[in-house]
Amino acid sequence: MIDVAVVDYGMGNLRSVEQALRHVVPDAEVVVTDDIDAISEAKRVVFPGQGAMPDCMREMDARRLRDAVLRAASSKPFLGICIGMQMLFEHSDEGNIPGLGILRGKVARFASDMHDAQGEKLKVPHMGWNQVHHNPHPLWDGIEQDARFYFVHSYYVQPLDESVVQASSDYPRPFTCAVARDNLFGVQFHPEKSQAAGLKLLNNFMLWNP
Repeated sequence: MIDVAVVDYGMGNLRSVEQALRHVVPDAEVVVTDDIDAISEAKRVVFPGQGAMPDCMREMDARRLRDAVLRAASSKPFLGICIGMQMLFEHSDEGNIPGLGILRGKVARFASDMHDAQGEKLKVPHMGWNQVHHNPHPLWDGIEQDARFYFVHSYYVQPLDESVVQASSDYPRPFTCAVARDNLFGVQFHPEKSQAAGLKLLNNFMLWNP
């Protein structure tokens, strides 16, 4: 049986995610696939994303992957990365389009007039290393509080249900950068690009039995 399926809808940072998963669990069968049966049969699923939300939603539906993703998100360990997390929510301001509606809330853009504590204007997209302050969860095991992860994004999630918030980061004000519910976990940052802390999170995901 496939240990983990990385959903290929033509938009994610697929090979970096695949290589990171192979690195943390060398004996695991990792497949990058758009095959509905493979996604359904896999023990766990990673849903990456990179690019613009409207493009991601369109490509996912063009490959008829929506139902397979919804089933996986409701039934097995599921990790959404970057836009792969944003797509789990009800609506995105990017393109003014609906998401998958698995989690309540929306995706909003960072303001264009943000400044840091020294008065310097902050750039959008938010790009680079930022500290992550997390709540207790098995995917954070062995990761120190305020560890740094790598971000590249102009939009962030605004959950309506505070209980799903698993971590926050500051740019310059706190924003939600990780969510979790039952078998579902999502992160705004890129664990596959976040060196030791990111690899530890991926390893924890591969061992996670919610």
